Amino acid sequence: MVRGIALGSCVAAYVPVGSEPGSRALLDALSARVLLPVSPVEHGPLDWAEYSDGLAPGPFGLLEPVGPRLGTDALAQASTVLLPALGVSRAGVRLGRGAGYYDRSLSAARGARLIAVVYDHELVDALPSEPTDVPVHAALTPSGLVEF
Repeated sequence: MVRGIALGSCVAAYVPVGSEPGSRALLDALSARVLLPVSPVEHGPLDWAEYSDGLAPGPFGLLEPVGPRLGTDALAQASTVLLPALGVSRAGVRLGRGAGYYDRSLSAARGARLIAVVYDHELVDALPSEPTDVPVHAALTPSGLVEF
């Protein structure tokens, strides 16, 4: 649970990069099994590993879990997926970094609640979308959860 928000027994999350919202303290505060992404060398769906044995730099310099790789379908175990975003619209359009790793991965998150983690000013009225964009169900901001 995060700030009174029930996330379920398995949460897929991410390790923030630069000024992205979130923190390792947030990951540590999740009272659930936590899955973190492992970047594939080529464009494709993300692999996943459990956040339990520490983090190490991956192929793109991003911190990744060091435990055993669980495969791209491991996301099916998640009740909630916390997603990084540069912005999210009130219609659930998430703006990512443009490589599409998450959009290619989210088909495995069958029935999971998809929540974009953004700063308050990154929640906007509208964003352009592509047919391949997977909509999110909510945004988590420092001010709280906003459901769509």
